[in-house]
Amino acid sequence: MKVRDFRQIVSEAAAGDFVYFVPPYAPVSDTADFTTYSAGGFGWGDQQRLATAFVDLTKKGVYAMLSNSDTPAVRELYASFRIVEVSAARSVNSKADRRGKAPEVVIRNYGARSAAKRRIG
Repeated sequence: MKVRDFRQIVSEAAAGDFVYFVPPYAPVSDTADFTTYSAGGFGWGDQQRLATAFVDLTKKGVYAMLSNSDTPAVRELYASFRIVEVSAARSVNSKADRRGKAPEVVIRNYGARSAAKRRIG
């Protein structure tokens, strides 16, 4: 297993490899903006670049999967791929009544539709 910047993964991955991305999730509301896993944050432009990397991996024959928040914008970015909604436990929130299950999506470039020719952006 390697932990790297996602841009490096595209150049290093080869056909038949498996790559799983767990990016900072896209905000689900105007006040949900925890995107600072790293210096400089991870904004919407980074989400778009990750989606482009996902397409590039698909073109190379790399099996790719990622998880993210279930938002219309995320679903649009990955509309050509297999999107499965899951319910994930949330134990961290500034408001206790908002802890619990939250909808997320798991996106794969295998097992269904493929977006090898799709351009993101």
